[in-house]
Amino acid sequence: MPARPLPDAWRGRRVLVTGHTGFKGAWLCARLVRYGARVTGLALAPEGGHNLWSAAHLESDVESHFVDLRDLGATERAVADANPEIVLHLAAQPIVRRSYREPVLTYATNVMGTVHVLDSIRRYTSAKAVVIVTSDKVYADAPLAHGYAEDARLGGADPYSGSKAAAELIVETYRSAYFSGGRGPALASARAGNVIGGGDFSEDRLLPDFFRALEAGRQMVVRQPDAIRPWQHVLDPLAGYLQLAEALLKDPNRFEGPWNFAPRVAAPVREVLAYFADAWGSAGAGAYRVEPSAEHETHRLEIDAAKSAEHLGWQTRWDVPTAVAQTARWYRDYLAGVPAAELIERDLQAHEDALKTTVA
Repeated sequence: MPARPLPDAWRGRRVLVTGHTGFKGAWLCARLVRYGARVTGLALAPEGGHNLWSAAHLESDVESHFVDLRDLGATERAVADANPEIVLHLAAQPIVRRSYREPVLTYATNVMGTVHVLDSIRRYTSAKAVVIVTSDKVYADAPLAHGYAEDARLGGADPYSGSKAAAELIVETYRSAYFSGGRGPALASARAGNVIGGGDFSEDRLLPDFFRALEAGRQMVVRQPDAIRPWQHVLDPLAGYLQLAEALLKDPNRFEGPWNFAPRVAAPVREVLAYFADAWGSAGAGAYRVEPSAEHETHRLEIDAAKSAEHLGWQTRWDVPTAVAQTARWYRDYLAGVPAAELIERDLQAHEDALKTTVA
């Protein structure tokens, strides 16, 4: 398999992206537009004053529909109108701490939203390939020596993780009950490690919170500075999603099922903060304080992506220091007045250049 997405595979394709107004969704739309795809997006309107979708003015290149995926009728109508060849389902309530505050919203969005998308595809489209994006947090909190592989036990000690594990079971059920034996599109799920990158303005995310604290000259609160996570630049797993979709089109029986996308080496929170402070130009001394939380959070999360490396030729192209430095540079230049669309194009080009080389 190719070690990078193939632009020619996407030119002129009808592609549906759910969650297109979110951080990952906006970056994915930008890459698909660059590849010449005909992109339709379904999502809620973007939240907050700062968001990448609005800042980059992507609405001029994407047929955007503001749809609540918890509404089955609205979802059915929008999916039927789009009639996509390929579906990339990213829409979610993605914040762990918000899931503690709003578990019903989280389950309704992440579980029933996935059901509504899959059932709409089943009933109203002739789609050929579907990738459902879940999370690296679908695994039961029982760290393994080499990280969780795709066959590790699913679980969820918080509502977000539980909702994403449930979404994985839904994917397997729809594949078995409706999509097997050539009765529907090839169906796979993608489980990505912790993503970072410019343009993420969400609350309760490490680097967005940190750059806001550094810019304001105040301390950030960190709950677990020694927690270990599989950090990667957002463009790395997005490349994996596209490679997976391409593979599903070519050989559905071989590439259906779950796939991990994560770096080989995970890193602690305090190390990532140090990289960011250095790239930002701040010594970082005293830039955060530790306030432990009673809410459960996995201490060590490492993911085994050997399957994606072997069968898709996928791997992260920017290591953690590089990914953090790219992120810091994006925020710094954006705050200095460089347009978001220009920064997106710069990072897309740099990442595509990196995709042409092999990283050890």
